[in-house]
Amino acid sequence: MSSFAINARLLQAFRRPDAKVPIRVGVTGLRGIPNVMGGIETHCEQLLPRIKNLRPSYDVVVMGRSPYLESDSTYRGVSVKRLFTIRNKYLEAIVHTFVSILYARLLLGCHVIHIHGIGPSLLTPLAVVAGLRVIVTHHGEDYNRDKWNRLARAVLRCGELLSVRYAQAVLVVSNDVAGRLKARHAAHRGKIHHVPNGAPRCNASTDRTAHRETLSRFGLAERDYVFAVGRLVPEKNFGMLVEAFKRANLDCDLVVAGAADHGDRYSAELLRKADQRVRFIGFQSQETLAVLYRGAGLFVLPSSHEGMPIAALEAASAGCPILLSDIKPNVELGLDGRNYFPVGDIPALARRLKQPFETYAIDWEMISARFDWDRIAERTIEVYDRVSQGDRSPVLS
Repeated sequence: MSSFAINARLLQAFRRPDAKVPIRVGVTGLRGIPNVMGGIETHCEQLLPRIKNLRPSYDVVVMGRSPYLESDSTYRGVSVKRLFTIRNKYLEAIVHTFVSILYARLLLGCHVIHIHGIGPSLLTPLAVVAGLRVIVTHHGEDYNRDKWNRLARAVLRCGELLSVRYAQAVLVVSNDVAGRLKARHAAHRGKIHHVPNGAPRCNASTDRTAHRETLSRFGLAERDYVFAVGRLVPEKNFGMLVEAFKRANLDCDLVVAGAADHGDRYSAELLRKADQRVRFIGFQSQETLAVLYRGAGLFVLPSSHEGMPIAALEAASAGCPILLSDIKPNVELGLDGRNYFPVGDIPALARRLKQPFETYAIDWEMISARFDWDRIAERTIEVYDRVSQGDRSPVLS
């Protein structure tokens, strides 16, 4: 490429967006889409194609992490770029975000960058200095997760602080967390918006033969298993679920779908709890999960920490009976009291598991109406519009 072409490209990258041309939004903070494990990944997989469909003038580009993507691709109108990072529990996200910001500004010519998670948001000031307009989605108070040490938790708190101070808009999936952020950062409360996760209509095949074949592949019978979904990390409390399930002595299976981001002692010990009744089936695609939600007798989420539980919303949209720990993000789903148990209370969970699964049936139409992805996409587009058409970020002080 000639020096003239390179200079022209750089000039275009730093030019203010024109209303007559598409506005390019770079998205980072996630591993990638589609079918990549994680709540943020599922959030983006559901939300971003809807934004592109509702507002074609937005050119949405996901910058994913190299260990999780084989190549660049396009998913339902959203471009997916595979960018370098290292595979490391502590450095993977921040290294990738650094690369993404530079790539978005200098090579993609993005006008806006949408950063997901408070860890990657540590680099919000870098995006500001680069001239990008910044939107952050706060997916939960990650510094409360059991897997992080004291230093990592301090870094995550710093990321949260910098996102609120320097981003043009902060979207928060939990109403409870949004309220605390507004109270702690009163001077910036106007830029903090509650925009929850959604509950997609269950996309499992209506072909009953295909449905039965999927259940048969895992050796499962319709409505004859307890189902849980999530990463194999301490705050999901799957070890506690296994113990409660065994105490309840149910005549069915416990099936846990999910894997560990990085193999460690905790996940290894958890997997050793498997037996004839307790099954760990690893990461599964959204299509397979949809079938497993629909076929389950009961979905259980015993977490001690969540942002806004996408797995529970997916189970609800499939019409599956649900039993959740009583942490505030789970309570925000608005289910009846019978659908909750005291977090960390193994005897209480065992007693609840002995009840007929129909006891925990939910109003899935109410959940689908309250947490509709199309409406959430519209609300997110409103923020995109304001940020992309407004002034650039203020100078750092």
